[in-house]
Amino acid sequence: MERTQMAETDTAAEVVALIAASLRRERARAGLSLTEVARRAGIAKSTLSQLESGTGNPSVETLWALGVALDVPFARLLDPPRRVIQVIRAGEGPVLHAERADYEATMLSACPPGARRDIYVVAGRPGAPRESQPHMPGTIEHLVLSTGRVLAGPTGEAVELGPGDYVTYPGDIPHVFDALEPDTTGVIVMEHV
Repeated sequence: MERTQMAETDTAAEVVALIAASLRRERARAGLSLTEVARRAGIAKSTLSQLESGTGNPSVETLWALGVALDVPFARLLDPPRRVIQVIRAGEGPVLHAERADYEATMLSACPPGARRDIYVVAGRPGAPRESQPHMPGTIEHLVLSTGRVLAGPTGEAVELGPGDYVTYPGDIPHVFDALEPDTTGVIVMEHV
């Protein structure tokens, strides 16, 4: 096999694997069974099972039907989830001031359409870190540290934060909250998309 044919085969296999992962992720997000998604898309359950296991080769028409069945844009089935880490330090970010009060608000993250969020006040102390297993696919965590110091974020990529610092990271991969000082507190917003 020539080098260009091998590269095309690798690319095709990567696309099939990406589609398989996207279908599993989106079906889990929607909370639907294989049977229900196949019924909605008008395809055989065995076809969907093959596609999710990465052994099928979907047509454009099949992917469109699956996108409609899962209520997601066609492109989401071909677009890998982005693992983005963003840090906004205390004193950074766009600030809005009130006209009639000594008040300011710093925007850290705008809510995307259709997102669901949970908000938690968290407290930690030095010792064993809080090691979290992956949450449901597509979960994003936002942390604003109030007091103390912490290492927080994806396992192996955690960043040190001080009071007022902000970090966002994928919550659907292993992550950690490791308090470095007594009485470390913060607010975590879990965004489920």
